[in-house]
Amino acid sequence: MFCHLGAVRRCCLEKTVLQWILQARALSGAEAINALRPFYFAVHPDFFGQHPREREVNENSLKRLNGYLENLQKPGFKTFKPTQLTFYVREKEQNSSIVQESFSASGFRAVSFTLNTRDLLSTVLDILNSCSLSTEHVQSVNANVNSQSHKEVKGTFYRPIRWDKTYYSFTGFKDPEEELEQAQKVETTLISWLDNSGKSAIKKLRNSLPLREELNRLKGELTHQLQLSDIRWQRSWGIAHCCSQLHSLGRLARQSPEVLRNVKGHTVIFTDCSGMSATGHVMLGTMDVHHRWIKIFERLPSYYKLQKKVLLLEDRISHLLGGIQITYIEELQPLLTLEEYYTTLDAFCNRLLNSRLPFHPRSLRGLQMILESDRYAPSLHELGHFNIPTVCDPATLQWFITTKAPQARENLKRKEELTVMEKELIHASTEKFSLKRLYKEPSISSAQMIDCCKRLLEESLPYLQGMHLCISHFYSVLQDGDLCIPWNWKS
Repeated sequence: MFCHLGAVRRCCLEKTVLQWILQARALSGAEAINALRPFYFAVHPDFFGQHPREREVNENSLKRLNGYLENLQKPGFKTFKPTQLTFYVREKEQNSSIVQESFSASGFRAVSFTLNTRDLLSTVLDILNSCSLSTEHVQSVNANVNSQSHKEVKGTFYRPIRWDKTYYSFTGFKDPEEELEQAQKVETTLISWLDNSGKSAIKKLRNSLPLREELNRLKGELTHQLQLSDIRWQRSWGIAHCCSQLHSLGRLARQSPEVLRNVKGHTVIFTDCSGMSATGHVMLGTMDVHHRWIKIFERLPSYYKLQKKVLLLEDRISHLLGGIQITYIEELQPLLTLEEYYTTLDAFCNRLLNSRLPFHPRSLRGLQMILESDRYAPSLHELGHFNIPTVCDPATLQWFITTKAPQARENLKRKEELTVMEKELIHASTEKFSLKRLYKEPSISSAQMIDCCKRLLEESLPYLQGMHLCISHFYSVLQDGDLCIPWNWKS
């Protein structure tokens, strides 16, 4: 009898597990996106308009997450590598007593997690659990996993409900769709925003002046002492933070001068991780200790060998694709280590070698392309370069590049004209408003910057005198007094 019961239990367990597996496989991309709605509302960049750094982190992480989700849905795609993501998650007041993470005064918290899942259902649950968001709307699929009970999993996927407005009125919860709609619809005029924010920006700018002077001094001294090409920062960190990083590098230079000889002639970038970038710059992780920085400086000679291999791969791919130049545009692409870039080039080169595309030698000379691992369809950028997915079908690649080559050449010519016009307008705007500095975020195109400056020159804006003005996608006063305005500001 006990043997019979054991067999029954095994049969039921196998049925439950099989049913769960089938449901995990059957979960569609649309259902996954629907299930992740609470997550998207919690991290949507539109809610971080006053926090540019957090907004940028969420934008970049969402791009990588979308690429991961697309990979899961791609037929036959089997190559998965763990993907580490960081999001700033908005605080939900109704859950504040449950969440263990500490919130910032700004009402959001930083959450980091690594995705290493092979199906959409597991990925959805991982994301929601990592961000301390409810998974009740997907529990019918995964009830036996989360509760570790022996309840049978329901046979159909429970699709999230679009709640009626009365639900939010009764419970007191915020309607995420309404909140997002309001954030997107609120339009502020440039004049009114400067009237309201000008005094605050001036106060912050004055307070930051001593630190700005110290930053310039430290940067100049270290650049000269270590014979660097430049010192840069990947993100818009505060000036105090940047000074602290330079002080750390200065201490290391005094303690281990012989190790830092290897960095001569390089550009140093303070970023999220340490290593060498795809463009050959030395990356110093802002969260790393001195010992980790020393290891990077000691390894620099070994990176030179890898750089030569990268150049050879770029030349080989160029030869296979009719002489098109393989490039890496730091402002438009995610920051890759040299090792990651080499792996990307090597995989793409092998695909080309296997396909043997019949490009005429030197037929595409003068054109440019970049490789992107989070795309599945090739595209032509307005600046004239091709965005080519690393997994692009060879036949599609050949047809697209050949067809779009004339337009690419026109875009490249237009790029040169836009660059000249942009510089002239930046200079004219800086002079007219007596700005200390006028700059733009990397995501702002030359065409957008030109349009913005042309309209600025038609206005009278006394508040801008002596200020640092950043052209962005939103209004914000940075902690050191820089004014951020959207390129398409309203008058």
